[in-house]
Amino acid sequence: MVLEVGAAGGLLTRPLLERARIVHAFEIDGRYFGHLDELAAAHEDLRLHKGDALKSDLAALDPPPTALVANLAYNIAIPLIMTTIIALPSLRRWGVMVQRELGERLFAVPSTKAYSAVSVLVQLACRREQSRPVPASAFRPRPRVESAFVTFVRRDGAGEDAPLAQADYMAMDTLVRRAFGQRRKVLTTTLAGASRGGLSLAREDVRAALAGLELSPAARPEELAPRQWVALARTLGWLDTMED
Repeated sequence: MVLEVGAAGGLLTRPLLERARIVHAFEIDGRYFGHLDELAAAHEDLRLHKGDALKSDLAALDPPPTALVANLAYNIAIPLIMTTIIALPSLRRWGVMVQRELGERLFAVPSTKAYSAVSVLVQLACRREQSRPVPASAFRPRPRVESAFVTFVRRDGAGEDAPLAQADYMAMDTLVRRAFGQRRKVLTTTLAGASRGGLSLAREDVRAALAGLELSPAARPEELAPRQWVALARTLGWLDTMED
């Protein structure tokens, strides 16, 4: 079962219908509704959803999709990827065409310009399969930006490939986004005052946790790899479960 967001004229929808049992296709632009209605009438395995996928209850899709395949516009790419990671546990695989800089951000490594809160959060939930650049010349009309086709899958193994529990993942989302909100400041500054439940972090708490992990007290958010972020959160008592 496939989720497609931004079906437009059905250029991608048609080959998806040849390969998938069910295609949930979202389109917000009314100019395409007539054509998509005709396509849905001819294919009973197409579920057409007219509206904004980001404002829809994706968890209510029936049957639940197991893959997202889409050519994502710049302004919705990151919000949609993060929403589907959190709200669609049935989703196991992503194959998305995105603007190249966004594709680089998803699986960027620490201490690089592209590395961000989204990099940490996507990598905690998923592992990359492949990323392939797609030149602007591949499109008609030709866009002003370069693109990338990125495929990744949800973590479901053990050890380094083990996923976080849902509550822990949401807690990591809060902590990581707070830290990267002041990207160039040290963690002892950015995390001081963060609170969750009955826990409130002080500067000394963060400094002690960093020392316990043999990390510099002057460490900045972009210097920690995803699993170091989890270790820091656990040392701070930020997560519900005690071990990875």
